[in-house]
Amino acid sequence: MQQHNVLILDFGSQYTQLIARRVRELNIYCEIHPYNHPPKNQSEFKAVILSGSPNSVRGENVLHPDLSEIRGKKPVLAVCYGAQYLAHFSGGQVAPSNTREYGRANLSYIKSDEIFFENISEGSQVWMSHSDTIKELPTNAKLLASTKDVENAAYKIEGEETFAIQFHPEVYHSKDGKQLLENFLVKIAGIAQTWTPDSFVESTVASIRETVGGDKVVLGLSGGVDSSVAAVLLHKAIGKNLYCIFVNNGLLRKNEFETVLARYEGMGLNVKGVDASVRFLKALEGVTEPEKKRKAIGNAFIEVFDDEAHKITDVTWLAQGTIYPDVIESVSVNGGPSATIKSHHNVGGLPDFMKLKIVEPLKMIFKDEVRRVGASMGIDPELLGRHPFPGPGLGIRILGEVTAEKVRILQEVDAVFINGLKEDGLYDRVWQAGAMLLPVDSVGVMGDERTYEKVVALRAVESTDGMTADWVNLPYEFLQKTSNKIINNVKGVNRVVYDISSKPPATIEWE
Repeated sequence: MQQHNVLILDFGSQYTQLIARRVRELNIYCEIHPYNHPPKNQSEFKAVILSGSPNSVRGENVLHPDLSEIRGKKPVLAVCYGAQYLAHFSGGQVAPSNTREYGRANLSYIKSDEIFFENISEGSQVWMSHSDTIKELPTNAKLLASTKDVENAAYKIEGEETFAIQFHPEVYHSKDGKQLLENFLVKIAGIAQTWTPDSFVESTVASIRETVGGDKVVLGLSGGVDSSVAAVLLHKAIGKNLYCIFVNNGLLRKNEFETVLARYEGMGLNVKGVDASVRFLKALEGVTEPEKKRKAIGNAFIEVFDDEAHKITDVTWLAQGTIYPDVIESVSVNGGPSATIKSHHNVGGLPDFMKLKIVEPLKMIFKDEVRRVGASMGIDPELLGRHPFPGPGLGIRILGEVTAEKVRILQEVDAVFINGLKEDGLYDRVWQAGAMLLPVDSVGVMGDERTYEKVVALRAVESTDGMTADWVNLPYEFLQKTSNKIINNVKGVNRVVYDISSKPPATIEWE
């Protein structure tokens, strides 16, 4: 049984996922729901957080949440848009700001003896991100904190456990943000900090047993962290009734099919390897548009997987390694920043012809939490430390049409890059690394001859969950050595570039 502790209502802020991350770091379970599609049973939640939004409470597109089951009935923390919404529609006044209210600011006043600001002192740095400001507090509100430019930076409503702030406690730049969330959730809302990897394993294994019973479950393994942790959780719950299928789609890394299969068998999992690389490459012939490639790869996987699943008698369940960011990115809030970014081929179920019920043991946890859960179950640290690898594999790292020759080139380049990171002790400094094969031929000179060959882009980012990411400042010496090794050893490449874009605005993958 999940611990439904904190409900986060999402108004489309780019920071909503960060709120959830910070709450989880306090060992408190939380869920994100669009403000206009809250869960039916809100009584299960002990506190509610209203997120920020790119919308204005003064504009035509005001996002109106139904707070009738929430306000005055349970503790509420309204962040940014939430704070302005409560002010604007409850007797206060919100107006365009005359001063810049973006970036760092410092609290210049904090009301004394307030539990909400316990262990936070004047001068504490906070992060602002709004163009409107609260000119007048709502009815029955009491001022709790100010900055030099923002008088009503925080307030509470008397007679309710409703608190509101015009800054973002969830971002790194709000230095005491985590303390503020702890004050609200633990000291004010009285929520127990019991959400741990061990408790997740215990409750999830019990839930799988209750849901699946003695039925057979089939799971497509990818070699990555998510599907591997999902497999071990399911194995703990149902043992030999779990049937794993590892499909080689021809778009894996160099030698990955063989090495990963061997590792899985060593973990005691019931795994069958299927080499369908020819089928996938055929499905990709002539396809160049990124979303169409994803769909072609997804459809081919479903067909291959369906063929194999039918060979197992009486299978009723399909298990998937879907994690929370996949779910969040596939749900849109009024077309805002949290609108669908790209299609995830493991979200949204399966075609009717498969007729299998879905079990997704990881769908409510983030990538770093998946790793902690895996570690608590004793999974090999090397497997847990693996960089994320996209489901469509090298198919979305080859820009333009995918061919067997292009896959060969990129596998060789990727192997040089990834092995180099490991050899130089840089692999664990990077959250995800990979190479992209660009649809560009460039002129080069090798020996006395002119060449006209491919360009590859190397990409390495640091992140915690892939929602935001920054490029890694790899040493020049490493980049120089790697570039030389690729150009000298990989036939068909004569130029290497390094991608220094952050997410946002660029995605981690190029397609």
